[in-house]
Amino acid sequence: MPEPLALLSVHAHPDDEASKGASTVAKYHAEGVRTVLVCCTGGEEGELQNPGLRLEGQPFHGLTPDQERAKLAELRPAELTASAAVIGYDEVVMLGYRDSGMAGEPTNEHPESFHRAELDDAVGRLVAVIRRIRPQVILTYGDDQSGYPHPDHLRVHDVSLPAFDRSGDPDWYPEHGAPFQPSKMYYSTWSRARMIAVHDALQRLRGSSPFDEKWFDRPDNDHRITTKIDVRDSVGARSEALRAHATQVDPSEAFWFGLTDEELADVYPTEDWQLARSLVAAAPPGGIEDDLFEGVRHRSAADSS
Repeated sequence: MPEPLALLSVHAHPDDEASKGASTVAKYHAEGVRTVLVCCTGGEEGELQNPGLRLEGQPFHGLTPDQERAKLAELRPAELTASAAVIGYDEVVMLGYRDSGMAGEPTNEHPESFHRAELDDAVGRLVAVIRRIRPQVILTYGDDQSGYPHPDHLRVHDVSLPAFDRSGDPDWYPEHGAPFQPSKMYYSTWSRARMIAVHDALQRLRGSSPFDEKWFDRPDNDHRITTKIDVRDSVGARSEALRAHATQVDPSEAFWFGLTDEELADVYPTEDWQLARSLVAAAPPGGIEDDLFEGVRHRSAADSS
C-alpha cells in the first residue's frame, strides 16, 4: 500500500496559520490529504489588534492592560481551534513554548520562550511529530525574514531545517519513534507580484491601498518562487480563518479584507512557495511547480505497483 499523503505546516503563533498558506492547506485537505498544524507557541505576547472589541458590550470593554492580557490568553486558544477547523486541519499540535515577543523585548529572555529554547530539544519535539504524522511535505518559514524578523519566526526556520534531516536518521532521538524521512520542504513566501496586484486592484476598485512605501521597501524574493498553487476554489478559507482570530485581526482592515474573496481570486489566484529541500524529482530548472506533491505522487504510485 502507498503511504497516505500528509502535509505538515510549522507556524510560530496562533493566527500565522491563517495569514500564511491557509488557502493552500485548505485545497489539499479538500483533496483528501491529511493536514496537520504545528504551532510552536501560544501567542502569549500578542496584543489586542481589534479596537472594536473595546466598545461597550464587547469582551475587552473597560479592561486594564493587565486584564486585557489575561483575556487574550483566555481567548486565543479557542481562536486557533476555530481557525484550524475553517482551514481543514485534521490535527493541531502545540509544540509547547512561550511567545518570545518582538525583537529586543525583555520577554525574549523568558526561560520558557521559543527564542531561548535549546535547539536540540526544540528539534526533537518537532521530529517526534514528524515521525508520528509521516508527512511527505513540510511547510515552514524561509531563511530571509528581514522584512519581519520576529524571533519566533526566525526560530521556526532554525528548528525546521534540522528536523527535516534528523527525522529520517535513526541515530537522532531514538526515543521519538521509528525514523521517517519527509520528501519535500517549502518556505512560505511574501510575493511582491501579489502585493503589487492587490495594491493596484485596491487603488482601482476602492480608491486607496494600505501598501505604502515601507511595504515596497521590503526584500523582493520573487525570483526564488518555485511553486504556484491555484487556490481560487479555497481562497475563502484565508479570510474566514483570519476572522476567527477576532482579537488579532480587525475585520475592517483593508490590508486583510480590502478585496472580496472573489476579487482576490481574480486578481491573484495562486499562493506562492519556495521549494527549499527535495529528495524527489521536481520541476526542471526554471520551471514552476503547480503541486506541492509533485514527484511524491509518482513515487507513491510506483511503490504501490
